[in-house]
Amino acid sequence: MDNFSFEKPLPDILAPGLKVVFIGYNPGLLSAKNRHHYSHKSNRFWRFLFEAGLTPVRFQPEDDRKILELGYGSTNIVDRQTKAANDIGADEVIEGSANLYRLLDTLKPRVACYVGIGVYRAFASCILKMSASRINVTPGLQLDSLQEATLDFVCYSTSGLNTVPFAEQCKCFADLKKLLDSIG
Repeated sequence: MDNFSFEKPLPDILAPGLKVVFIGYNPGLLSAKNRHHYSHKSNRFWRFLFEAGLTPVRFQPEDDRKILELGYGSTNIVDRQTKAANDIGADEVIEGSANLYRLLDTLKPRVACYVGIGVYRAFASCILKMSASRINVTPGLQLDSLQEATLDFVCYSTSGLNTVPFAEQCKCFADLKKLLDSIG
């Protein structure tokens, strides 16, 4: 059941039983235009995956669907593309979070990797029905998962605007690789 819905500005890359699903907030304008995940030249997602040993080569955005061969997938909370995440309305986040929750419940990946602390906070606040500012999150494996069958892992945003040092961001993806190796 590969999901390549062309109704979305950026088609999901999903299948049942994946090792990990990478979850972004919403597609950027360039990713939606190109119809490839993490397309902007300043986004370091593909570089982090390679440097952390999650991919055998450094994929380019146009290679994004090859991640299925590795047992990985990619989706977003909100489907609508925007220039900036703050262009998304609260109602879109609530609806997108409900859809994502059902999707993860159906596909049951081993790990849901939220690509950004804010991504996790937005999703968790909707699922737990509490203010995002009250969601305590640090990068890495979360102590409590939002779904029984899936571990929650949070990495820093891979946006080129992120000011967290490169090595610290890369370490987070390396920790994800260790987790995936440990759970088989």
